[in-house]
Amino acid sequence: MTTPQLVKETGHARYTYRLRMSSKARTALLAESDRCRWIWNECVARSKKAHADGETCGPARLDRMLTEARAMTPWLADGCSVPQQQVIRDFSKSRAKALKDIKERLPMHRRAGMPKFKKKHEALPTLNYTRRGFRLKDGRLHLAGGISVTVVWSRDLPADPSSVRVYQDSVGHWYASFVVAAHVQPLPTTGQAIGIDWGVTETATTTSDAHDLPHSQYGLKARAKLTRYDRMMARRKPKRRQCGSKGYREAKRLRAKTCKKIARQRQDTARKWAKKVVTDHDAIAVEDFQPKFLAKSTMARKAADAAIGATKQALIEMGRKHGRDVRLVHPAHTTMDCAMCGARTKHALPLSERTYTCIACGTVSSRDKNSAHVMLVRAGLTPAGVEGVRPPGAPLQEAA
Repeated sequence: MTTPQLVKETGHARYTYRLRMSSKARTALLAESDRCRWIWNECVARSKKAHADGETCGPARLDRMLTEARAMTPWLADGCSVPQQQVIRDFSKSRAKALKDIKERLPMHRRAGMPKFKKKHEALPTLNYTRRGFRLKDGRLHLAGGISVTVVWSRDLPADPSSVRVYQDSVGHWYASFVVAAHVQPLPTTGQAIGIDWGVTETATTTSDAHDLPHSQYGLKARAKLTRYDRMMARRKPKRRQCGSKGYREAKRLRAKTCKKIARQRQDTARKWAKKVVTDHDAIAVEDFQPKFLAKSTMARKAADAAIGATKQALIEMGRKHGRDVRLVHPAHTTMDCAMCGARTKHALPLSERTYTCIACGTVSSRDKNSAHVMLVRAGLTPAGVEGVRPPGAPLQEAA
C-alpha cells in the first residue's frame, strides 16, 4: 500500500469501502449485532432506573454491568468484548450530550434526545472495533471472533487505521468505515477568491459564472418511482405488532434503493463541484446558511432536493483537505446590502424580486450575484467599496 506525500496532519478522516462477505460471516455479524443491541437496551434500562432512584450511572458502572452479564450469560460471552465495550462508550457519550443540552437549557428543537431502546426490526447493524479488535491482512478485514470479510479496495488507505466501523445500510449492503489520520494535500496556488451564496432556484450562486451550481432535481426526476413504491407499501402495511409480508419488505427495499441512489447522486455532484471550486481558488467565502428552517416552509421539498447542507459540508471538507482558506460568513442581511457601496435597503426584499437595485449608488445586479459578492466583502477577501466602507455583519467563523 503506497503512501502519498503528506504535509501536515489535520485531524481524522473516514474512508468507507464496500464489503463482500460469505453467509457465515454475515450470520456472525448479525449475531454480534444482536448482542450489542441487547447491551444498548440494557444500558438504557439501567440509566432510567438510576435516574428514578436518584443515582448516577456512568461508564464505570455500565462496564461493571457488562462484566457481570458476560460472566452469567454464555450467549453474551460468545461474542467479542471490543464492540460490546464500544457500545457502552457510544451510549455514555450520547447520554452526556443530552444531559449537557438540558443543563444549558437549549431550545427543545436543538437538544440531543436521550438514548432510546433499539428495536430488532428497525435498528440497522453497526459494530465499532478499536485497533485491538481488527487487522488487515492480504487485502481482507479480519475481525475479532474469527470473522473474515473481503474489502472492495476502491482506493488505498493513506495511513494505518485506528478503528473501523462495520455497518449495514437500508438496502442491505455492508460497508467498512476506517478512521485514519488526515493530512493536508496542498494544491497549486491560483491567487483567486470566490464568494458563494446558497439558494433554491440554483443550489449555489458564486461570483464566477463558471462555478455556479444549478439545481440538479434528482428527487423530482425519481418522484414517480418513489410514489409508486409508497403506494405499494401502503397497500401491504402490516397491522400493529405484526411482521410485514414478503411483498411489503420488497416494496420497502425498492424504495430504500431508490432513495440511496438519489443520495449518492447528490453526494457525487456536490463533491465534484467542491473539488472544482477548491482547485481554482485559494480563498473561499461561504454563506453560513442553516437550511433546517426551510423544512417548515412551502419550499421544503425543493430545498431538500437541493441538498444545500450536504453540498456546504462537502465544500468545507474539501477545502480543509487541500489547505484552502474557507471562511464562513453570517447570512444576516446579505440580500439587503450592496456589494459596491455597503448601503442597506430599508426593507427586506421579497423572494419574488430577483433583481437588486441599490438605493444609494444605483447599482443594478442579480440578487444572488450581489449576495455572493457581499460574502467576499464581509470575509475581507476584496477591497472596500467605492465609499471605503464594508457592510456590517457578524464576526467570521473559521471553517478550516
